[in-house]
Amino acid sequence: MGRRLGVAGGAALMAGLGLAAATGGGLAQETVNLPSNYQLGLQDAATPVMEGITWMHDSVLLPIITVITLLVLGLLVIVMVRFNARSNPTPSRTTHNTTVEVLWTVVPIVILIAIAIPSFKLLYLQRVLPEADMTIKAVGHQWYWSYEYPDHGEFTFDSLMLEDDERGAGQPRLFAVDNPVVVPQGQVIRVQVTADDVIHDWAVPAFGLKMDAIPGRLNETWFKADKAGTYYGMCSELCGVRHAYMPIEVRVLAEAEFDRWVEQAQAEFAAVPHREGDGDRRTAAVNEAGRQAN
Repeated sequence: MGRRLGVAGGAALMAGLGLAAATGGGLAQETVNLPSNYQLGLQDAATPVMEGITWMHDSVLLPIITVITLLVLGLLVIVMVRFNARSNPTPSRTTHNTTVEVLWTVVPIVILIAIAIPSFKLLYLQRVLPEADMTIKAVGHQWYWSYEYPDHGEFTFDSLMLEDDERGAGQPRLFAVDNPVVVPQGQVIRVQVTADDVIHDWAVPAFGLKMDAIPGRLNETWFKADKAGTYYGMCSELCGVRHAYMPIEVRVLAEAEFDRWVEQAQAEFAAVPHREGDGDRRTAAVNEAGRQAN
């Protein structure tokens, strides 16, 4: 669209701050947060919320699940070995055992309480937004994201996945975009999420975020990235034929670098006013591909 900076312009804007992904040891290469092949467990946490999710999974749920699984497996083995027809030809006719019945009622209640207490604390952390330092609005489209910065001059830009012939060295396939979201390190970011056509979902695993983008509704979430770097996510709601090609790229910068990016972005993105109905080559190509696939 008219408000898009484009592939070359977006790369130039990031390269002007020394942030373009490169093989020579830039920020993006050193701190890219992506899932790895054959990975077990969750991605490395970059926010307090994701740290809480990781702790909940690794320290609470996983031990409980492991113990229950081993207990049930042990009971099944005992039953199969000791109470098969050959070992126990005359089965017991016992129908009640008060001790067993009390245990299988009380123990699950205790387990659920043990899970519920930290779960409620984590849910509160996720759902109650602290006072925000800045706000970003993410709008889902078929099949790309657009972002608005209302606290920094209200500039807006579209963010489309880079095709294979557009990616540079160090830019991951199906994740890299032309215009990434850029935020300052260590600040509380409010993210307002909506859509203009069908339901999408703004999800960044390293931040512990997954928020539906629903037409006509404004949902809110938040994050505070404590580590500078580049983080990736995806639309996580089936939204049409190119659902798999709606990546999210977030660059977390030191505050001074972010301020310089804002100055350049205000000039670049405000240089071409957006007009409804405008479309550039890549947006038109994406829509045409979707129509042909349907």
